[in-house]
Amino acid sequence: MALIILAHPNFDKSFANKTIIEALENSKLDLEIRNIHDLYPDFKINAKAEQEALLRHQTIVFQYPFYWYSMPAILKQWFDIVFEYQFAYGSKGDKLKNKNFVPSFTVGSSESSYTALGFQHFRVYEFCKHLEQTAYHTQMNYIDPIYFHGTSLAAGYTPDSIMTNAKHHAQKLIATLSQLQ
Repeated sequence: MALIILAHPNFDKSFANKTIIEALENSKLDLEIRNIHDLYPDFKINAKAEQEALLRHQTIVFQYPFYWYSMPAILKQWFDIVFEYQFAYGSKGDKLKNKNFVPSFTVGSSESSYTALGFQHFRVYEFCKHLEQTAYHTQMNYIDPIYFHGTSLAAGYTPDSIMTNAKHHAQKLIATLSQLQ
């Protein structure tokens, strides 16, 4: 069984993340989806409840839109509160050891903008080192991120193209989760 930590501040208006979550819900996978914006609109995250959810699952997927080269604020807050000393790390902090850590996110701008010569200057995977280090520090198995570009209406992408790409993304994620179970 996999745990999906959904961190989208405006999920109801999302084309990409909403399509991905709907595909996951309609899959045959045994999943628990926790929309942390719905659970904690005040950002007052219940560490014990979240830790209990983590303990129930072997695979943890972090589903979110890529914001300012990182994650939305609530997901950063979630990590700060939930991955606490002696739970996730420390001399007795091995509760996440050997669990799978799967980043899954959507990127607003084009793939060509995330190159050494592109507008963003770096490739997306270079912005993911903090995720890899978090998995390493907590003794989790880091799975390479699953993501796709072109989810911003402001950048000229259409809802149809976004949803088509999101369906492909969801299928990759479902295949990955199937292999990890």
